Amino acid sequence: MTSIDLNGSVGVITPQTHVFEQPLELACGRKLETAEVVYETYGSLNDTHSNAVLICHALSGHHHAAGYHSPEDTKPGWWDNCIGPGKPIDTEHFFVVSLNNLGGCHGSTGPRSVNPGTGQPYGPDFPPLRVRDWVNCQAMLADVLGIERWVAIVGGSLGGMQAMRWALMYPDRVKHCIVIAAAMKLSAQNIAFNEIARQAIMADPEYRHGRYHEAGTTPRHGLSIARMLGHITYLSDDAMDARFGRDLRSGSFSLGSEERAEFQVESYLRYQGAVFSDHFDANTYLLMTHALDYFDLAREYGDDAISAFSRSSCDFLVISFSTDWRFAPQRSREIVDALIAAGRAVTYADIDSNQGHDSFLLPLPRYHELLAAYMQRVLEAS
Repeated sequence: MTSIDLNGSVGVITPQTHVFEQPLELACGRKLETAEVVYETYGSLNDTHSNAVLICHALSGHHHAAGYHSPEDTKPGWWDNCIGPGKPIDTEHFFVVSLNNLGGCHGSTGPRSVNPGTGQPYGPDFPPLRVRDWVNCQAMLADVLGIERWVAIVGGSLGGMQAMRWALMYPDRVKHCIVIAAAMKLSAQNIAFNEIARQAIMADPEYRHGRYHEAGTTPRHGLSIARMLGHITYLSDDAMDARFGRDLRSGSFSLGSEERAEFQVESYLRYQGAVFSDHFDANTYLLMTHALDYFDLAREYGDDAISAFSRSSCDFLVISFSTDWRFAPQRSREIVDALIAAGRAVTYADIDSNQGHDSFLLPLPRYHELLAAYMQRVLEAS
């Protein structure tokens, strides 16, 4: 087996787990008596604990943002192109923390976890969560790590929503807020896409009203469809056309089974759906898409975004991508306009990219140059 090349990487990383023994009060009014959170750290915390950066993950993300889990591991963390020595979020200068959010399915307490009250997996009985619950949990982890103030909180998509919520809930604990390809709330179209994905999962006979773990089954078909639908919305029309066009797998049409994938794009989507359904939990998908749908930054401030951002005290960097139609540049400009009106310091850039919403995960030169320049400014001001 070929070993990985660790050049330019944070190297082999071992995830850590913290158990919160005190009850976690949730926005829904319920509480978790105890909870586990899995996280990873990259780089070193300085003597003054002033160089910590929090990474907030998106819908299907997790704690493994950079590096590898073994010398034989061939797949790095989901944002390895951005986190590491000499990279935009430079671990030679910053101490980076990335965690799997509460309700996730990669080690943190969630629907797969055992409900101490029943001895069975929580499944559909896991409490509904809101973005503020994740932020509170992240703040508790920061306390454990001895971090009173983050020099920067960075998030893309749903992660950007967490970063903004941090700026409002804990204004004294955030120095810079970096919001990438996000919005202050979802459009009706976005909510509709999420609902179709949830219906695909719940219509799968193996979903069993969310109690598939007890039955020893998994709603793989429904999860696959949900992932295929989501994946389409993360890409732009140009990106899909450039990558697949109308190419056929065999080079010619062949009438036959309706189950056979003839076009390359069909084969690709089916593969993505199958891989996703093998490792992601269906109840977690429902839980997280609901949290995404219900997020509305200004709701409790009289639906006034300017009033909301007036609670913040940090500097902001807001980034959008030209072909992102899931979280269009217009949504980012709404954030920027509200920040300016609220008197906050904000830097904004719309990056020209044909990769759609997924651009925030990719090593696009202009994007990385911008992020690296801003993080250098963060470093110099810290």
